[in-house]
This record gives sequence, C-alpha cells and structure tokens, in this order.
Amino acid sequence: MSSVVVIPARYGSTRFPGKPLAPLKGISIIRHVYQNSLRSKYAADVIVATDHALIFDEVISFGGIAVMTAPDHASGTDRIAEALRLLDREYDIIVNVQGDEPLIQPEMIDSVISILKDETAAIGTLVRRIENPDDIFDANIVKAVFDEHGYALYFSRAPIPFHRDEWGKKSDRVTGPGDRSAPALSDCYKHIGIYSYRRDALLRLTSLPPSRLEQIEKLEQLRALEHGLKIKVRETDFETFGVDTPEDLERIEKCLNISL
Repeated sequence: MSSVVVIPARYGSTRFPGKPLAPLKGISIIRHVYQNSLRSKYAADVIVATDHALIFDEVISFGGIAVMTAPDHASGTDRIAEALRLLDREYDIIVNVQGDEPLIQPEMIDSVISILKDETAAIGTLVRRIENPDDIFDANIVKAVFDEHGYALYFSRAPIPFHRDEWGKKSDRVTGPGDRSAPALSDCYKHIGIYSYRRDALLRLTSLPPSRLEQIEKLEQLRALEHGLKIKVRETDFETFGVDTPEDLERIEKCLNISL
C-alpha cells in the first residue's frame, strides 16, 4: 500500500499568526516537521497543504513539495482532503502530521501506518501512558480509552476511565479529583494527535457534518466513532508537543537540545 504524509499548515493562527514560519534553532517550524517526516521508512512522499503563499514559498525553498488549498477550511483534515483531490497520484494511506509539531518522530509515522495492516481499522492513531497525575484532569490533554483489541471506545477532555474508588471519595467535592497520585493512573492514556487514514475513510469523514459529541467535546475524532469508522490505537513511548504560542518555542527548543 502506498502512503503519504500530508502536513496541513495554516498561516492565520489566532494566538500565533504565521506560526509555521517561526524560527526554531535557525530554521522554520514547518521545515522541522517536514524533515522529520521525510525520515519515515514507510511514507513514499511528504506534502505540505497550506493556505498561504509565504508557507508555500518556504517549503519550495528547501526542496519540499507543497500545494495551495482554500483558506476557509474548518480543520486540517478538510485541508488534507482538498490536497488529495489536487494531487496527480492516489495514495492508499494518508498520514496527518500537524504542521506545528516539530518534535514529531519518523517512528511515530511508521507506527500509525503499520496500524492499518489490520484491514478492519479505518483510522490509526497513537496514545501514550499518562505519567503526570495532573494531566488526567487537564482538559487540554485529550484522553483515550480502548478495548482489548486496541480499538478506540472514546476520546475525552475529561478524566477517563474515572476511578471512582480512588478519585471519587465521599469526602471530596463532586468535581474533586481525590487522590491524584493513585496507581490507577496506569490505566490512563493521553491521545497523541497523529492519524493514518485509509483514503476512502478520510474522504467519507470530511464529507460528514460535525457530529453531536464532536461539537460537545470539540474533538473531531468523535465524528469518526459516531459514524462507525473504527479507530485503532497503538501505544508509543515518544512524546510530542505542539507550538500554540510564541512562549512554547522556548520549551520546544529545550526538548530539541536534549535530543541532539
């Protein structure tokens, strides 16, 4: 099966306009993401899908491949779907690597591609065991629960699974977490937002309107689950952080210094 990494890169971020072009250790964020993606063993091509000429020109300047897409897409997934329609070549598997995650590792890309060797899976994604007790109660960190075969049951910003006996002590308030350091954290996983899609699954997903649970949690992957698309997860030891604000650049740079 042929695979491609498509990196959606939007210029107009509310909190950090022009983010993909921001310098990180002397080169742009989008170049970090692109070059790390090129190291994948299983992806035949890497393509940036953008809405802005400056990002397009930056990718071309370092020898990358880019396509211009409409500026009004609601999500990166929609931008990827348009890019697929513009390309001359058809791919069996499409990997969505976010354009603001310069810590993405090629092993993560290969892992989500290999998930789809399971023919019953429509979408693949990664999870990582939660180690910091505060993360399970952080609404900015998406949690995942899955069955014994690795198929996602649900994704949520809430703490799932909720260990009633350890976190729901009668002495706590209704919203209180109880003992956050309890060993129950061994059952808790954070979602790592990299996806592999079968081509037909991606095109179907982007043709559907936003679903009820998706709108409640603001999580696009719930649209897939609500419409019966099977998402298979795999655990990874790799960690990655997105750049949301200029202040995040310093944290990312420290991580890059450690990895060098």
